[in-house]
Amino acid sequence: MEVNVSTQKAEKDGKVDLATFYVSGALCGMDILKIQEINKNMEITSVPNSPDYVVGVLNMRGRIVTIIDVCQKLGLPKSDITSTRRNIIVNSQNEYIGLLVDKVAEVVPAEWRKVTPPPSNVRGVQGKYFEGVYKKENALIAILDIEEVLKDESVT
Repeated sequence: MEVNVSTQKAEKDGKVDLATFYVSGALCGMDILKIQEINKNMEITSVPNSPDYVVGVLNMRGRIVTIIDVCQKLGLPKSDITSTRRNIIVNSQNEYIGLLVDKVAEVVPAEWRKVTPPPSNVRGVQGKYFEGVYKKENALIAILDIEEVLKDESVT
């Protein structure tokens, strides 16, 4: 399915704060308002017979959160668990999902009118997983479309 970025951009207007993070060396971001919390809890319980990108589940204050390795979900090589890895917890369709990323970076203020359509292939990843690309003074931020990343698969 091809995403019509011009239609998406028409619906988005004004400023956005992008929470940025690294996935296999690529700087990615997402609207900070989509994030419930960011934590470093790595007490993850594996789930038998789950897809490769599902790392497992964790208990977050009594709520079960499915943890997805963003690298694997995007078709990138699986990265090692390090002290910089974090879970970005989002609420998708009334379910908490943890996105395991390599490292969390800064919050970058951006304007939707300056977001350009993503190339069809962003660092080896299908462009459908991205809302667009925002050019910061010294870097490009690939804006992750969380709903698109989670939509094709059942993660529970």
